[in-house]
Amino acid sequence: MSSKAAGAPLNVLVIVASTRPGRLGPAIADWFVGATLPEAERRGITIDVADLAELGLPLLDEPEHPSSGSYVHEHTRAWSRRVAAADAFVVVTPEYNYGMPAALKNAFDFLYHEWAWKPVGFVSYGNTSAGTRSVQMTKQVVTTLKMMPIGATVALRIADSTRNGQVIESAGLDKTARGVLLELSQVAAAMRPLRTRPHRDDTSVSGPVEGLTLTIARPDDLAELLVLQRCCWVQEALANDTLDLRPLRETLDDLRASMSTWQLWCVRRHGRLVAAVRARTHKRAWLIGRLMVAPDQAGNGIGSWLLSYVEEQAPEETTHHELFTGHRSTRNIRLYERAGYALTTADDTPDGSVHLTKQRQLIA
Repeated sequence: MSSKAAGAPLNVLVIVASTRPGRLGPAIADWFVGATLPEAERRGITIDVADLAELGLPLLDEPEHPSSGSYVHEHTRAWSRRVAAADAFVVVTPEYNYGMPAALKNAFDFLYHEWAWKPVGFVSYGNTSAGTRSVQMTKQVVTTLKMMPIGATVALRIADSTRNGQVIESAGLDKTARGVLLELSQVAAAMRPLRTRPHRDDTSVSGPVEGLTLTIARPDDLAELLVLQRCCWVQEALANDTLDLRPLRETLDDLRASMSTWQLWCVRRHGRLVAAVRARTHKRAWLIGRLMVAPDQAGNGIGSWLLSYVEEQAPEETTHHELFTGHRSTRNIRLYERAGYALTTADDTPDGSVHLTKQRQLIA
């Protein structure tokens, strides 16, 4: 989801739904952008165009459910970034056999959280119904994705509104297009608190301090998570006298790719990201990594509490917990030893690190 603060400029993504050769979609999208651009500039609205034919998304090929936010393929990640950055959408769609184009349904199905709490308007085109039956079908899909269809629409009958592959100049049509943009911007602004506040399905938890929520990390958490990670590992760099630490070199794309192999959890306090951790199975071990707490929140017991939580998420088939930390990170080592971990040796211990393990407490 977009996480821009209240008052920030709105970003509207115009989606060209048809991929068919000879289609009218790009010309109609160009007309809509041209007709609304002066109003958009006056209101500080940015308009971007995503042509599904140019994007070339394959038929849905992600192994994980879209709600997990774990994307294997770069084409999905690129689409995720594009949609997540938008505050609202305009779908330019024809009607095929009383319904939406398959490419549009496929584009919706690739993602989940990125669509939520954003309004969508429609510019449809066709013959008898001017594409309105496609719009009705699409509305059923977008509402399931927690999107809000607006009332204002543009419906173009091809024979009446286009000539030689272009939209016929019409002051009335231009005014209707501006009406769509105006209503879209008003609804997007009203819905912004739903997009910027903590996720509605976060789990409130009883932690060492009040106001904590805990959730599995999602794609729109990653930029903030990367900032937190770099803040936290500055202390590790100082303690270990080196800047050659992987968490400091990691990019947003690296972090996004990690979601396909690691489970990531985020902790927020009154909406602000204050802690995070990741874990995955490794042979018979539950490997825990990147346990971090914002420097100004350290000392409140959040780290110990989060470590205990992630230990409880270990799959039944694992026999012990395992983690690594810097060999000079005495504060971290003391925390882990208090939690029952012991220093051990391992062949895959990175240079400058120590390896700690703890047997799982299995309940009969």
